[in-house]
Amino acid sequence: MAEMIFKRKLYEKMLQWKSERNGSTALLIKGARRVGKSTLALEFAKNEYENYLCIDFIEAPQVVRDLFADISDLDKIFFWLQYHYNVKLVERKSVIIFDEVQNCPLARQAIRKLVNDGRYDYIETGSLISIRKNIQNIRIPSEETRLTLYPLDYEEFRWALGDSVTIPMMKEAFSRKMSMGDAIVRQMMRDFRLYMLVGGMPQAVETYLSTNNLELVDEKKREILELYADDFHKIDPTGRATRIFHSIPGQLGKNASRYNISSVLENNRQSRVEELLQDMEDSQVVLMSYHSNDPNVGMSLFADSNKFKMFLNDTGLFITLAFKDKSATENLIYNKLLNDKLSADLGYVYENIVAQMLKAAGNELFYHTWPTESGKHNYEIDFLLSRGNKICPIEVKSSGYKKHSSLDAFYNKFSDRISSRYLVYTKDFRCEGDILMVPVFMTMFL
Repeated sequence: MAEMIFKRKLYEKMLQWKSERNGSTALLIKGARRVGKSTLALEFAKNEYENYLCIDFIEAPQVVRDLFADISDLDKIFFWLQYHYNVKLVERKSVIIFDEVQNCPLARQAIRKLVNDGRYDYIETGSLISIRKNIQNIRIPSEETRLTLYPLDYEEFRWALGDSVTIPMMKEAFSRKMSMGDAIVRQMMRDFRLYMLVGGMPQAVETYLSTNNLELVDEKKREILELYADDFHKIDPTGRATRIFHSIPGQLGKNASRYNISSVLENNRQSRVEELLQDMEDSQVVLMSYHSNDPNVGMSLFADSNKFKMFLNDTGLFITLAFKDKSATENLIYNKLLNDKLSADLGYVYENIVAQMLKAAGNELFYHTWPTESGKHNYEIDFLLSRGNKICPIEVKSSGYKKHSSLDAFYNKFSDRISSRYLVYTKDFRCEGDILMVPVFMTMFL
């Protein structure tokens, strides 16, 4: 069966690169494994060029890799590539794809000379962590335009389902601050929970569309999670990175103000833990949200690298990881989740989907906590956005909206810094004073 090709928003940015750069830079598409980088690069090459040549550096023979050890004679390199791949390249009308370029560092180093030569365009794909791990003793090209591909966002997921109407309607309702009615919101929430369950990994979406079986979708997600666990084991053969990864749902479920590394790993040097966390963040499999000690514009200046929360890049994977106590997550559990009937507190699931949507929309993730008046508990703002010269605090709830004490306390403390206050939850759009109560499926518009 032919692979499904999904419409991706990054395609428009790739078109912009092709038009504006006109061969003056290579395009590097980075992202986690299995998010569809290679598929997107190939689809773009097929549609936008007269022809293309794709070198998959996972499978490329040594004779191809050796071509980049000496790039003094580009004519010879292009001759051998065309001969080996049986493709006739056309100047300024062809593109060469370096797929999984991290597996051939010399090819990436050659980008500078190849781009300056100007005969063809170049697209590279790779995961950031592997790219960074394989750059020793090579010169990193500055002639790169870098774009990040994430799992399918909610709008892309709706496109995959053949729906191009729902998201524009949501956007209009959000811009008009309009109530949509309980019946419509209930249906929209059910549709959105389907996205949360399936997730945005292309293989999981394809499995759902072809089988309509959530148990088979879960099996596909487990395969991806095993792949990620193997990757983390390569980063750290002791298994510490894998343990950190597997503990993400449990850490969020504790509703603590930070990821407690010491409860997962014992007797670890701080420097080594920081290196592991940086590697995990570079993998783009996980999303890091850092505590902002002084919530204000330029939050990265006041971010605490030792106080953070960790999310998965895909909430579909997160749910499978959270229910990994069985060999397979049964359709019964999925159906209960889909219909909002599972008794477990799913606040941490909603926090993960909000993190995912904010990140996909181009936001860095920050949060803020501080003690209550009694000192026995903490107030917490789940996410902070920077907008102009102001900030927007976000509180996430998995159900109702009767209390928003953290938003109120934050306003009392930082009112002069605040633009808008958002309570993201599962009900209809409404306003309560200056607090905007936003259905979680509208997070992309914040």
